[in-house]
Amino acid sequence: MKLWHFILLFTHLCFNKLFRSLFVSCFSICNSCIVSLIHFFKVIALCVNLFTFLYQEHEDTDNGKRMNHCDVCNKSFIRKDHLQQHQMIHSGERLYHCDVCNKSFSRKSHLRTHHLIHSGERPYKCDVCNNSFSQTSHLKTHQRTHGGERPYHCDLCSKSFSEKGSLKKHQRIHTGERPYHCDVCSKSFTEKGSLKKHQRIHTGERPYHCDVCSKSFSEKDSLKKHKDIHNGERPHHCDVCSTSFIRKDHLKQHQRIHSGERPYHCDVCGKSFSQKGDMRIHQRIHNGEHPYHCDVCTKSFSTKSSLERHKRTHSGERPYHCDVCNESFNQKGHLKRHQRKHSGGCLDHSHVP
Repeated sequence: MKLWHFILLFTHLCFNKLFRSLFVSCFSICNSCIVSLIHFFKVIALCVNLFTFLYQEHEDTDNGKRMNHCDVCNKSFIRKDHLQQHQMIHSGERLYHCDVCNKSFSRKSHLRTHHLIHSGERPYKCDVCNNSFSQTSHLKTHQRTHGGERPYHCDLCSKSFSEKGSLKKHQRIHTGERPYHCDVCSKSFTEKGSLKKHQRIHTGERPYHCDVCSKSFSEKDSLKKHKDIHNGERPHHCDVCSTSFIRKDHLKQHQRIHSGERPYHCDVCGKSFSQKGDMRIHQRIHNGEHPYHCDVCTKSFSTKSSLERHKRTHSGERPYHCDVCNESFNQKGHLKRHQRKHSGGCLDHSHVP
């Protein structure tokens, strides 16, 4: 008999009251000592069981045994519980629910990690810059910024990345895969974050608010750039006309006025533009995209400014005023045409706000 078999048998017998009383009477050992002895052997038995399980699992790994197969995608696993977790991907089953926000998860460990968002707990600290993180994986990824480590390599262009997810996103450039689709206009994206930003065009959501002027933005970066307006700093100067700008990219855009550079080309008609945003708006002529929708009459537009002009037909707003006769208009172009009546056909642009 193996030692661990003897331990299991002895522990089992110790739970029998008759055996315990016989053991006490034969060896004159007090009952409390017997209880302690039973507890000791019980712990040993548990350890032996755990060791046996882990050893068997280790042997299966070495031997490449993957006896548990998914009947949907044929993926195989060493352990049955790993297969069960995997099958939840196909079934969509999410057994573990957050009691704060009702978000659900397929794994208990994922729920535990999620709870840290609500608690604000960030137990994993970087020993270089003291930044803290809620997950060890996030800390490891962060630490690569200090070490310059980029272990994930693209096998097509040999570009390298510090995160596996970044490599996957990058590879979509080569494959052309755009797995995230807008359910309003069917536009597709390579990243989930890009889809979320795009959907705000349709919903009008602007979750980022300036704490100085209360202006709101659909993107965090736009808010950061906007905040530079309030500090009054304009550090970027044009060396041709000395105009200054808050942002470096605005200076670059301005310099194209002087250079005549138009680096953005429409791949349909070949028309070129000095700004990428202008090219995107132009391309809507070809693809028919109208992402800006009126919530009154459901009419749609290719540009935000066109939608704003249209909305004035519903609201009756006339923000453009003639400084000669005080007549008001809902479009700037209409005001300009009107002012020609006063100027005899020659419009002084200084009168147009």
